[in-house]
Amino acid sequence: MKRQYAALQPKIDAALLAAAASGAYIMGAPVRELEARLAAYAGVKHCLTCASGTDALTLALKALDIGPGDAVFVPDFTFFATAETVALEGATPVFVDVRGDTFNLDAEDLEQKISATCKAGQVHPKAVIAVDLFGLPADYPAIRAVTDRYGLYLVEDGAQGFGGKIGDSRACSFGDISTTSFFPAKPLGCYGDGGAVFTDNEEWAALMASYRVHGKGDSKYDNVRIGLNSRLDTLQAAILQVKLDAFEQYEWQAVQEVAERYQAQLKGVVSTPVIPEGFRSSWAQYTIRLRCEGKREAIRSALTAEGIPSAIYYPKPMHAQAAFAGMADADTCPVSSRLCTLVLSLPMHPYLAPEEISAVCGAIRAALEKA
Repeated sequence: MKRQYAALQPKIDAALLAAAASGAYIMGAPVRELEARLAAYAGVKHCLTCASGTDALTLALKALDIGPGDAVFVPDFTFFATAETVALEGATPVFVDVRGDTFNLDAEDLEQKISATCKAGQVHPKAVIAVDLFGLPADYPAIRAVTDRYGLYLVEDGAQGFGGKIGDSRACSFGDISTTSFFPAKPLGCYGDGGAVFTDNEEWAALMASYRVHGKGDSKYDNVRIGLNSRLDTLQAAILQVKLDAFEQYEWQAVQEVAERYQAQLKGVVSTPVIPEGFRSSWAQYTIRLRCEGKREAIRSALTAEGIPSAIYYPKPMHAQAAFAGMADADTCPVSSRLCTLVLSLPMHPYLAPEEISAVCGAIRAALEKA
C-alpha cells in the first residue's frame, strides 16, 4: 500500500483535495462516475457502490428475497462474510467443498449437497454463492450448469476477484448478481471500507439502490422497505478512480508478471497455484500448498526471520467456525479441512521487485532443505 501510494501520490492527493473542496462527501459526482466505469469494465449494465464487500453480499441477498427457510450453498473454504451474510438474512448456509487445485467451489460436490438438501426437505434450495478465491474466478460454466438444472440463483462473491477473467469475460459479470470489495488489500482497494454490486437486471438494481439507502422510495424520506445505511464515501470513490486508472494501465499486467516469476522459481519446490486453461487470476493472493503442516510452519518461521511477511488464508473452514456449530458434520468438506492445514500466502502485489521475489523463493527453498 505504501509503495502504491508513493507511485500515485500526486494524483491521489489531488483527487482527495478536489473531493474535500466539493462539499459533496456522500454520493458525490465521483461515486456516480466510478459506478459507470466499473460497470463498463465488468461488462454489465448496472454497478452500485456500497459501504463494504459484506454489505454488497447483503444487498444481493435482499434483492433475491433470500430469507428464512431458504438454503444458500457457499464454499467451506472462504472468508466468514460469505456465509455470515446468509445467516443474517435468516437463511441457512450449506457448506460445499472446494477443489484442491484451484481452491474454488467444487461443482460436483455442489450438486451432491443440493440433492441431499432437497431430499432432507428441511430448507428450500434458493441460491449459490461462488467465491473467486485469491483472484481466480470460480468455474462458472460448471457451476452455472448446476444452478440452471435446479433453478437456483447464482451470486458471484468477487471480493478478491476483480480483474480476473474467463475467456474474454471479466469477474463481477458471472453471477445473476455479482459483488466485490474495495478493502485496501484487494486488487482494487480504497483507503477504508467499500464494495459494489453488479447486475444486468433492472429490477434488482433498483431494489439494491433502495436497500443501500434505508429502503428509500422516491426520496430518502420516503421509506418503502427496511434497508441499510450503505453508501460509498465520495473520498473513497475519488481514490478508487485514480487506482482504477493504474489497475487498467499497468498494475494488472505487473501482477501477472510477479506471479509468473513465482511460478518459475517455485515449480517443483511446493505446490503452486493452478490456473485452468482460459482463466486468468487477478492475484489477490499468491497461495502455495505444503505437504504437511510442519513444513508450513518451518517456512513461516524462516520467512519471518528474513523480515518477509506471510499469512494463512484460511486457518479454519466455515463448518468448523463456532458461529455455525452443529450445522455440518466434521467430515462434510474434507478438502477444505485439509487445505486449512497446508496453505500459505506469500507477498503479492504489482510493486514487488524481481530481487524481492527471488529472496522469498530462496528463503522457502532453504527452509525446506532444513525441514
